[in-house]
Amino acid sequence: MNKIAQAPLDQLVSRCQLSPEALAAIAEAADAAAAIEALESNGFLAEAVRLFAHALPKREAVWWACMCTRLAPADAGTPGREADLKALETTENWVRQQDEDVRRQAIGQARAIGFQTAEAWAAAAAFWSGDSMAPPEAPAPIPPPPELVGVAVAGAVTLAGARGDPRLQNDRLKRFLLSARDIAAGGSGRVAQGSR
Repeated sequence: MNKIAQAPLDQLVSRCQLSPEALAAIAEAADAAAAIEALESNGFLAEAVRLFAHALPKREAVWWACMCTRLAPADAGTPGREADLKALETTENWVRQQDEDVRRQAIGQARAIGFQTAEAWAAAAAFWSGDSMAPPEAPAPIPPPPELVGVAVAGAVTLAGARGDPRLQNDRLKRFLLSARDIAAGGSGRVAQGSR
């Protein structure tokens, strides 16, 4: 997983708010990849998601959030689904183009949704991946705190994992972690749809 090879583990862990039990599970881990593996193998799937969200580079992390929302889409009759899909498409466009106007469109759509869905949090992650949170006309940039992207991506992935049958949540999180591993290795993050 060469995309996370350089991520400093102690800094990442400080951003993840891991429980004492999860911290104990990664006590011997030498790097982020080993820590993620230890968390997953010990059943700390949500914690592994959070660590991955902070370990991936910003652009790849946002793409992962998009892939997870695609892997676990909201049901067709879900209220606001069209707005969610629009936000997701805008976010995917930002990942492909890194366009400033698209980045700002993404946060506008997240606000319109009310930050209630996985798609909204993916869009927020795209916005916070930029150089400034200030309006374009501001005299100086206001850089986002470095942990915001990981927080938003973890939120998107977790919300996507909670969709559908709750008995399948762990299976969804395992598929999402497969997607993250593929992205970290330079792949697209597209994995088998599986059960909802």
